[in-house]
Amino acid sequence: MAERRTYSIAELGPRYKWIALSNTTLGMLIATINSSIVLIALPDIFKGIGINPLEPANTSYLLWMIMGFLVVTAVLVVSFGRLGDMYGRARMYNLGFAVFTVSSIMLAVTWFDGDAAALWLIGWRIVQGVGGAFLMANSSAILTDAFPANQRGLALGMNGVAAIAGSFLGLVVGGVLAPIDWNLIFLVSVPFGVIGTVWAYLKLHDTGVRKHARMDWWGNITFAVGLIAVLVGITYGIQPYGSSPTGWGSPFVLSCLIGGAAVLVAFVVIETKVDNPLFRLSLFRIRSFTWGNVANLTASLGRGGLQFILIIWLQGIWLPQHGYTFEQTPLWAGIYMLPMTVGFLVSAPASGVLSDRIGSRFLASGGLLITAVTFLLLILLPVNFDYWAFAAILLLNGIGMGMFASPNRAEVMNSLPADARGSGAGMMTTFQNAAMVLSIGFFFSLIIAGLSSSLPSTMSQGLIEHGVPATSAAQIANLPAVAVLFAAFLGYNPIQQLLGGQLSSLPPDQASFLTGRSFFPNLISGPFQSGLAVAFGFAIVVCLIGAVASLLTKDARPADRESVGEELAAVAGESGGGPSELVSPSTER
Repeated sequence: MAERRTYSIAELGPRYKWIALSNTTLGMLIATINSSIVLIALPDIFKGIGINPLEPANTSYLLWMIMGFLVVTAVLVVSFGRLGDMYGRARMYNLGFAVFTVSSIMLAVTWFDGDAAALWLIGWRIVQGVGGAFLMANSSAILTDAFPANQRGLALGMNGVAAIAGSFLGLVVGGVLAPIDWNLIFLVSVPFGVIGTVWAYLKLHDTGVRKHARMDWWGNITFAVGLIAVLVGITYGIQPYGSSPTGWGSPFVLSCLIGGAAVLVAFVVIETKVDNPLFRLSLFRIRSFTWGNVANLTASLGRGGLQFILIIWLQGIWLPQHGYTFEQTPLWAGIYMLPMTVGFLVSAPASGVLSDRIGSRFLASGGLLITAVTFLLLILLPVNFDYWAFAAILLLNGIGMGMFASPNRAEVMNSLPADARGSGAGMMTTFQNAAMVLSIGFFFSLIIAGLSSSLPSTMSQGLIEHGVPATSAAQIANLPAVAVLFAAFLGYNPIQQLLGGQLSSLPPDQASFLTGRSFFPNLISGPFQSGLAVAFGFAIVVCLIGAVASLLTKDARPADRESVGEELAAVAGESGGGPSELVSPSTER
């Protein structure tokens, strides 16, 4: 790689940090939009390529389309953050934008059908995850380099707003575009990717401390192999195995989990022996870094599967009961979940600004306490709820998550030495994304367990009462619960999918009732609520642990504080910077 010089903040001028914030915010926005846009568009994608994702042979395609992006980013962000520390964060970030854009183009021009198309999409989604990992690993470090310590909460808060807002905007954008043409969900990000790539190349510069070192190859290999094995084990643990509704007892899943854990133990040992480790374990001696990451990990465990559970709740039960066809539910599920995004959009920037002034501990802890309360309220809410109560709880949940996210990230990033910000941000993102995959697997497993215990007898009885032969009813009722769950998640008509050609042999009125908007939602409401209570009970516990961990961090607040209003006035009215602009990130600590 050709060497590019490192600039000081004074050389780049007072406007540079706002350029860095706007570009990295765009990067996080399109990365997270693309992480969720596929969720809503999956029915149209599989219909377009001619695959039924509910057939057992195709379940792995469905799982990797859902989880692949998260798995790849979780595995690679630490390595890519380390590369940023070594070769320049802006440079690695710009590479990520380019990779992300190229992969979006390749996804949009898919011309295959069937298995070939599914493998093509999964392959390029993985490449897209590589680009996303470059963006996620280096965006926080770029902002930490560009902004003085007393404004990082604001900057990282706005960046976090883009990340969370993107994950929910993706649901709405996917719901609008996918019925028109599923290729559009990938094509829509291409112009933004091109603009962002060119803009980042021309305007972003490396301002942090670069530390050239030899790459820790054994650390990279063992970390990647170990984490991939664990995350793959979690992903396949959702699938049925033999007569079991889930695959947690499968030899393959157990081998992945146990073998992956063993390799990760070897990774930790390696990191204590090498001169330039991938994971700087010494960073965990920093109190705010350690407890901030514990809080982030537990918060991600608590809320990681929330989006999936809410989608199933809305699409499989509530929306059909309130007059929406199953085909309409994906779009409306995204719309009805917008209060959570609104709450986050309001609280994350505000809490970021407040954390710059009063410290982060109590804001972050209070945010997780509020989030825990919302999980309790969701448990108490009837399955067939009044929407305004549901919307109020989601709004409060978004406020709680926003109160936690910005102060927590600012506290962790402020605690890091200047030459470790890339790898430190990568470590934080790894904990977050890995916890989200674990959370999704855990939440799904609990719901599947709840459905498996009582759904077969209830479904068999209901089908027989409405004209389905007893043999066929028993066969359908004993199909894996995950198929029923995924049908609801994808916005398919579950009973229509399960009965298939048998519908034509039933009396028209009975066939219409079975595939209508009341039979299936009423069928799964009870089992779903039982699983929901256990899943959200777990979420409450881990959020409370995270709240305690947040209190154990140590606020590091600079003595001299400049308000955001004063800073913006200075940028507008002066050609040079104030005192905070003249301090190099390598010395401002």
